[in-house]
Amino acid sequence: MLATHGRIESASLAGGRRLRAAYRHGVGHRYFYGCRRKRLGKLAMRKIKLIFNPMSDRGRSGQKASDLRAIVDEYGGADWVGSEYPTHATELAARAGLDGYDTVVALGGDGTVHEVVNGLMRVAAPHRPKLAVVPIGSGNDFAFGAGVPMDPAEAMKRAFTGATKPVDIGVLHDNNNRTEYWDNSVGIGFDGKINIMSRKITGLYGFPMYLTAVLRTIFQDYESAQMKLWIDDQPVVERNVLMLTLGNGPREGGGFLTTPDAQVGDGHFDYVIVGHMGRIAILGLLPKVMNGTHGSDKRVTISAFRKLRLEADRALPIHTDGELWSPYEVNTRVVEVEIMAGAIQLLT
Repeated sequence: MLATHGRIESASLAGGRRLRAAYRHGVGHRYFYGCRRKRLGKLAMRKIKLIFNPMSDRGRSGQKASDLRAIVDEYGGADWVGSEYPTHATELAARAGLDGYDTVVALGGDGTVHEVVNGLMRVAAPHRPKLAVVPIGSGNDFAFGAGVPMDPAEAMKRAFTGATKPVDIGVLHDNNNRTEYWDNSVGIGFDGKINIMSRKITGLYGFPMYLTAVLRTIFQDYESAQMKLWIDDQPVVERNVLMLTLGNGPREGGGFLTTPDAQVGDGHFDYVIVGHMGRIAILGLLPKVMNGTHGSDKRVTISAFRKLRLEADRALPIHTDGELWSPYEVNTRVVEVEIMAGAIQLLT
């Protein structure tokens, strides 16, 4: 889930001894894993870039990636490259598009997919590579919602043999003139605060980590914000909002069905608005969010949209696909979201 932070240390490749890391000295100290390309007809003609995040699953993904190497060789090979610092996967994916690659494989968790998607969206649509996802992170929520096999070996095979389907992508703007693309979910308010809290937790991974972060946020620090919301062509709505989550896929946090009916290629996003409520009420709502039945609560609104704007009376913590995009100090108070329908072709 987490993006790579800092230069890759040898410990981050623990368990991945079969990955022959050959550093090329120069700017960024890129390292590549050589994969011999076999002649397998049309498969051998495709140019495939595989972007691997050795820090996925908090640095535990080395062995998983190593185990997949034989599959890559079997289907003709790919050019492997590792991300070394935050946003590096974005740069690598954009470069792959410029270099004429047909497919970019994101080998990691939701953070890796997020960065790769942002890189692909920098490439003009006619030249944009297809996306494949091999889920070896802690959450893998995008893969879950997009129909990507959760078994990494099967997902890797689909990167070479799968059929494509269009996936919608969101574009996010704020009052600081920042722009970010997202593929699975955006969490605003309480949801963003949970993301901040999760980064302070050690020794837990995936859903247990996020559940612990939720509970700590409830009992330590939570607040609502007064918001004005413009959703598509509807009249402005003013509400005291605890949490606003936007979903392209149904799940976030490794197990919370926040927008349970969302589908990644249906041409619209879903949103869930949770009004202000106390700690006991939040605890009562939590099991419903986990199984996707929270829409029955009168303080919860779930619906679809294509374009949304919000203005808040205070700074909002925001995550995009599980990556912290706006901590409080960024002072994000205005957000605009639009859909780019079918912007990326996904191999599944």
